[in-house]
Amino acid sequence: MTTFEELGIKDPILSALRAINFEEPFPIQAAAIPVIMSGQDVIGQAHTGTGKTAAFSLPIIQTIVPKGGIQAVILAPTRELAVQITGEIQKFSRNSSLRYVTIYGGQSINVQFNELERGVEIVVATPGRFIDHIKRGSIKLNKVKYVVLDEADTMLDMGFIDDIRFILDLVPKEHITALFSATMPPEILMLAEKYMKSPQRIFIDADDLSGEGIDQAFLVIRDREKTDYLLKFVRENMAGQTIVFCSTKERTRRVAHELEKGSKLNVVSIQGDMSQFRRDKAMYLFRKGKADILVATDVAARGIDVPEVALVVNYDVPSHDMVYFHRIGRTARAGAKGKAITLVSYSSIGDFKAISSQTKVPMRDLNKELGIEVKIPDPLKREVPQRGYGGRRSQGWGNRRHDDRRHEGRRRYGGEGGRNYYGLRSRW
Repeated sequence: MTTFEELGIKDPILSALRAINFEEPFPIQAAAIPVIMSGQDVIGQAHTGTGKTAAFSLPIIQTIVPKGGIQAVILAPTRELAVQITGEIQKFSRNSSLRYVTIYGGQSINVQFNELERGVEIVVATPGRFIDHIKRGSIKLNKVKYVVLDEADTMLDMGFIDDIRFILDLVPKEHITALFSATMPPEILMLAEKYMKSPQRIFIDADDLSGEGIDQAFLVIRDREKTDYLLKFVRENMAGQTIVFCSTKERTRRVAHELEKGSKLNVVSIQGDMSQFRRDKAMYLFRKGKADILVATDVAARGIDVPEVALVVNYDVPSHDMVYFHRIGRTARAGAKGKAITLVSYSSIGDFKAISSQTKVPMRDLNKELGIEVKIPDPLKREVPQRGYGGRRSQGWGNRRHDDRRHEGRRRYGGEGGRNYYGLRSRW
């Protein structure tokens, strides 16, 4: 096994790593650190929880100089991820005199002005606020040696691609670019082709969508039954922390309220329209173990890094398979074990079937384990009420196109080919 010392990391940083029990580099670190330290650009593809922050920050900390101006710019899609990256840099650089600052919207810009005026060598930022500082003249890019784009695919999804181009057009031509992304959509590859110089490609488990090390399970139930079963699973996980993912801000607020009322546990939530103070407070409580449950939307949850998370619950089926793997990757981090349960409403069976087909590890079928029968209503067998004297149709299925779609869904997910009768692959 390669050691950090063999990768060329010097004693002050090695001492800092030992203090936080970083004994052996993860694969992405072992592969990327020598490349970045040699002065080459890097495209790194690795999933959540694989140690990407150390992969790019250790070479930066080792090679930039104190009081030399802004020499490293690290861009992240969300404020939570930016804060997390800065926290890691703080641990790694504890034996140096390097200064750093986190720049993001929602925080007082005057606080950021003061930090920048005192002098920093590393800026960790979200793209929008970073550009604001450039335009105000509070950030100069003429001494930048490193640019890191972390979770580039998420920045693309959030509409930051033009902001990234704007920033890359302003940095000195001679610099090192490190791009890290869980997926590599065409837009990201085009960005790399334009702005990077013969980058080394480092793909760590790029095709591994198994969620290995995570006990994955699903339960097909009516939407109105989800909260009761969520409470059951949370109570069974009293010894560890839980993250619950919801699809919308409104559901996040409602689920957090119902969990707090029903479980008597400490519950916090984060979603897009919260104030920065409340978001920071919620994340602080969860990271410190003072909150048992975090309820979050996907975007708000970017940057969560809590190694002790024992259970992830998908209250809503995610819209894409990679979102699913990002979610469940919040547990079983750094080689630990964890559980992930997805609550599948009848209307989401098709979406979850597509996701489950991407996994290489069989999922536990909680319907079989708990003896819960799936009863999807068949609209073709339901009597359609006739029009009354008022000329209005009373509430019912009554829509032929709608009925046909539901019948087609029932036919598609009937059991055949080794699947259970609602079409989801399980170990049973």
